[in-house]
Amino acid sequence: MARRKRQSSTFNLSFLDIMSCGFGAVVLVFLIIDHSLEVEIRTVNAEVLSEVELLEEDIREGEAGLVRLRNALDEADLNIVEADGLARRITEELDEYEALIASIEESGVSDSDAIAKLQAEINQLEEEIRLLEEASEAEAGRSAREFVGEGNRQYLTGLNLGGRRIAIMVDTSASMLANQLVNVIRLRNMDPELQKQADKWTRTLDTVDWLTAQLPVNAQFQVMTFNTEAKPALAGTEAQWLEVADTPKLEAISLALREQVPAGGTSLHNAFGALASLPSPPDNIFLLTDGLPTQGERAPRGSRVSGNERLKHFREAIRRLPPGVPVNTILFPMEGDPMAASEYWQLARASNGSFLSPSIDWP
Repeated sequence: MARRKRQSSTFNLSFLDIMSCGFGAVVLVFLIIDHSLEVEIRTVNAEVLSEVELLEEDIREGEAGLVRLRNALDEADLNIVEADGLARRITEELDEYEALIASIEESGVSDSDAIAKLQAEINQLEEEIRLLEEASEAEAGRSAREFVGEGNRQYLTGLNLGGRRIAIMVDTSASMLANQLVNVIRLRNMDPELQKQADKWTRTLDTVDWLTAQLPVNAQFQVMTFNTEAKPALAGTEAQWLEVADTPKLEAISLALREQVPAGGTSLHNAFGALASLPSPPDNIFLLTDGLPTQGERAPRGSRVSGNERLKHFREAIRRLPPGVPVNTILFPMEGDPMAASEYWQLARASNGSFLSPSIDWP
C-alpha cells in the first residue's frame, strides 16, 4: 500500500510539472509576440514621423522660396524705375549736346575736332539709350499689363500705387456719363452703345486701365463697381482678392467694365460696406467718382437731394471705411456739386491718401 501511494504521488507531481512547463511556454510565446508587435509599431511610428518631418521641411523651403521670389520682383521693379530715370537723364544730355552743335554751326565756327568730339559723345549716349531700351523691354514681361496714354504723356500725380491688397472702387452711376446734368439726361435716353462711348465714362475706364497697369506685380487687388449697390466688376470673383500677375483676369475686368452702362444713383455707404466682404481688409483704396453720394444705405424718399443731404450721406459713409487705410480719390467733377472737391481732399488728408482731379486728356 505504501508503495502504491508513493507511485501515485510521483505521478501527480510529474503531471503538475508538465502542466507548469506548458503554461510557461504559452506565456513565453505571448511575451515574444507582444514584444515583436511593440517593436514593429515603434518602427512604423518612426517612419511616419520621418515622413512628416520631410513634408514640414518641404513646406518651409517653399515658403522661403516664395519670399525670395517676391523680393526679386520688388528689386526688378526698382531696377526698371532706375533705368527709366537714367534713360531720361541721358536723353536730356543728348538734347543739350545737339543744341550745342547747332549753336556752334550757326556761329560759323569751323572747329571740326570739337564738333567731331561732340558727335562721338552723342553716338555714345545714343548707344546707351538703345541698351537701356532693350533692357527695359526685357524687363517688361514682369509687368502685369501695359498702358500707354494718348501721346505717351506722363504726369506727376502723387498717387501712392503701392500696397499688398489694393481696392479700386469705380462709380457707375448715371452721372458718370457727362459733366453737365443736361447732357446726362440727354445721354441717358440714348442707345446703350452710345452711352458706353460717352467721353466721361471712357476717361473713367481708361483711368482704371492705367491704375491696374501701375500696380505692383506681387500685390493682390479687386475692382468693385457701385451705384446704389456695390459688386465686383468681374462676376464670379465675389469675396476674393485677385493676383495682379494674373493678366487674363485684368483683361477680363477691363472688358467687363466696357460692357457696363452707367445708371442709377450713388451710395458710398453701400460701396464702402462692400469692402467688408473681402477675406481681409485692403491696405490701399482708389476711389473713382464724380461727386458726393445721392443716397445713404437706402434710396431717398423724394426725387431731389439737397447739397446738405449729400454731405450728410458722405460723412456717414466714410465711417464704414476700414481704419488706417489711405483713400486716394480721382474726381471727375460734376457741375452743381461744389463741396465734393473739398470733402474728398479732407478725406485724403485724414487717411494719408491723395486727391486728384485730372485734366480731360489724362491718362
